[in-house]
Amino acid sequence: MAARINDIKPQFNVKLTMEEMRYMTIFQDVTGVTPKDCIVSDELNSIIFIVDGDKVGQAVGKKGYNVKYLAKLFGKNIDVVGWADNLEDFAKNIFIPARVYRVQLIESSERKSLYVYVDPKDKGIAIGRNGRNVAKAKILMKRYYNIDNVVIA
Repeated sequence: MAARINDIKPQFNVKLTMEEMRYMTIFQDVTGVTPKDCIVSDELNSIIFIVDGDKVGQAVGKKGYNVKYLAKLFGKNIDVVGWADNLEDFAKNIFIPARVYRVQLIESSERKSLYVYVDPKDKGIAIGRNGRNVAKAKILMKRYYNIDNVVIA
């Protein structure tokens, strides 16, 4: 059964660790953008910052300067994702620059799966090297929407 995708609201009752709060403070000092959230992923060796959708460019910096600087400073990959208040737009933001043309949520009794349909030419970009973008999407979708699986179609 497919749920109406834009009727699903995110859960934002997240507890931050001291380490994540420290990363958020440094991120704000460097970029001038206040992040909404920060996720440290040892599996991806990265830190994912969630910022307001209209602040992504400022956060990334000209020619990616801020992201490169923070990556060097923290010794981890840095991902900046624009926040959106609905599931479809948030999924699209996660997979930028891949062109997402449809997002579908399939729920069964034991799990939720999000199918993200991308332009066939952008499939490699959407998946990312070694599945990195899909892994990032799984982390974010689990955190905010309790979705267990993300599939690029």
